[in-house]
Amino acid sequence: MVHLTTEEEKILNGERGWAYQVAMKILVKLGDLYGAKRLIPIRSAHVSGVSYKTIGDAPIEFLRNLFESGAIAEVETTTNPAGFDSMRLDEFNFSESILEKQLEVIRVYEGMKFLPVLTCTPYYLRRPRKGSHLAWAESSAVVYANSILNAWTNREGGPSALAAALIGKTPDYGLHRPENRRPEIGVDVNVKLSNEAEFGALGILLGKVVRDKIPVFKGLPSLEEFCLKQMGAALASSGMVSFFYPSYLQVEEFSISDTLSVEAKELNETFERLSTTDEEPDMIFIGCPHSSLHELETVAFLLRGRKVKRGVRLWVCTSRYIKNAASAYVSQIEAAGGKVICDTCAVVTWLKEMGVQTLMTNSAKTAYYAPNMCKVGVRFASLQECINKACSGS
Repeated sequence: MVHLTTEEEKILNGERGWAYQVAMKILVKLGDLYGAKRLIPIRSAHVSGVSYKTIGDAPIEFLRNLFESGAIAEVETTTNPAGFDSMRLDEFNFSESILEKQLEVIRVYEGMKFLPVLTCTPYYLRRPRKGSHLAWAESSAVVYANSILNAWTNREGGPSALAAALIGKTPDYGLHRPENRRPEIGVDVNVKLSNEAEFGALGILLGKVVRDKIPVFKGLPSLEEFCLKQMGAALASSGMVSFFYPSYLQVEEFSISDTLSVEAKELNETFERLSTTDEEPDMIFIGCPHSSLHELETVAFLLRGRKVKRGVRLWVCTSRYIKNAASAYVSQIEAAGGKVICDTCAVVTWLKEMGVQTLMTNSAKTAYYAPNMCKVGVRFASLQECINKACSGS
């Protein structure tokens, strides 16, 4: 049972108003469910449930009521991508009804002092301190924060991240406890990984096997951020992985009895299954999770001296913060015919309404979700192959 301070008890009893009472009830219920003894302060929250496509109508009234009741974020709170880039509406042929409802969701969050950054990579805007406690939703950001930044967060749902944002605290359980951050299964990688897409395929393969365990890797050929980001996002998509150790060297003091090996055959089969069609793509999508400055630089380099083929859309999605910081690369990408899109991505927008039938991507997470969430065919390939296809069609 969660033991509350006097101040927390007052909030639970409604002395601070309905919105905070609801938020406290959510946190206490969650804490009781998972055996937390107390609430702990957090440095930041990151909320999902922003795209109108993914949340629909039901939560909007609840969010509106929170806002009208005077709810304000207690800590820095960032927001996940929405359904479109409001600065590039020419790319999105949506109805007035969709546009207005999406904008209302964003306005309500802004009214509660949540930062309308609309990105799944809040860590590029402000890097959390090592060891700091967070309450982040968005699975790819959670696994990145725990595994690459060594910040501490559970994989929050939309309501619990929202509640934590308003209270500034989260229940002390799961990955907030040091005893729960120990590696649980060793993974020997006996295969050469030559690009970020293969790291993503490895994540999809392993997520289905390790589920919510904490894996530690032996034999990863690269520890580049770009590759680990893709692998982590994939681990969190096919499984419930929220934390991994990229190298055994990080956890030599622990004895790990449960191990598995990854061989080339099963990785190749996973990679091939992530493609659902061999049709020509009408959209090439880069940026799931949202692209870093380095990724924009790489895309600009690969497009140097080339033009995107007529009839093909090349979308490179990133945060507005990164886009502003990468203006030279953005100019190069758009001069070649690509579009650098902010505030959204292919997964959380309405691809079918935009006329997209076949999507090509280097993101294993997108390839895993898009057939069901977007109802499009998918071709999965490396960034190099995606850019080659966008430019030559070959």
